[in-house]
Amino acid sequence: MKSRSFFNVLMGQMSLVGPRPPIPYEIVNYHLWHWRRVLEVKPGITGFWQVAGRSTTTFDTMVRMDLVYIAQWSFWWDIKLLFKTPLIMVKGAY
Repeated sequence: MKSRSFFNVLMGQMSLVGPRPPIPYEIVNYHLWHWRRVLEVKPGITGFWQVAGRSTTTFDTMVRMDLVYIAQWSFWWDIKLLFKTPLIMVKGAY
């Protein structure tokens, strides 16, 4: 699997904010509704799930959070998530 970084953003393969890139072993087990998170937007370096859920959610909850992000996307929400990301990184996984 390729390294996910700002290089991928510069190449147009990823966005700064968006759903977490899918992991190959997850894709094998995707249900039909899971595919929306992959097909509707580019994956991101950070996102709603990374800031608000992270290690406290199930896979299905993570997908639901990604779908909420996709449905309610706004420029200002992306800015808010970008500012919250370093705080979460410093705070550590919860």
